[in-house]
Amino acid sequence: MVVAFGDHKLYLAYEEKQMKMYGAGDLDKFVKDIERHSIGMDEWFHRMGAVHESKENYPPYNLIKMSNVRFKLEVALAGFKKDEVKVYSENNKLFVEGHSTRDDEAIEFIHKGVAARDFTRVWTISDDVVIEEVDYADGILSIELQRVIPDHQKRKDWL
Repeated sequence: MVVAFGDHKLYLAYEEKQMKMYGAGDLDKFVKDIERHSIGMDEWFHRMGAVHESKENYPPYNLIKMSNVRFKLEVALAGFKKDEVKVYSENNKLFVEGHSTRDDEAIEFIHKGVAARDFTRVWTISDDVVIEEVDYADGILSIELQRVIPDHQKRKDWL
């Protein structure tokens, strides 16, 4: 690239040669380069690799950004009673499980449109995200989450 800015042109050319670009096919090389030049990132890679632990798209959900630090997860659980739903967190994972106690084999359905099948849905959550509130009403499980910002990272006005 030719830029007529004197010495600055040489600097841009030098920077372009030093910059590494990665594409989708270079993922293995990207990970190896990061591992070689970082300390303690192995846990981060483990989490990224485990992002898609849920095997299905059931049950459907909404993830709502309420502010820069507050989020709301809404999970549609039609056909489930409150005592058939379990919500817990462990090792930076949020688990939502549903175990229906209804005996569908004893019922003669003309049409069955509400699934209400057993499930486990998993989301990976960051170290700085905490679960604030869990509520279940009208077939919707609502989970409010908040990112906790340490005092040394919060905005401080000095003048």
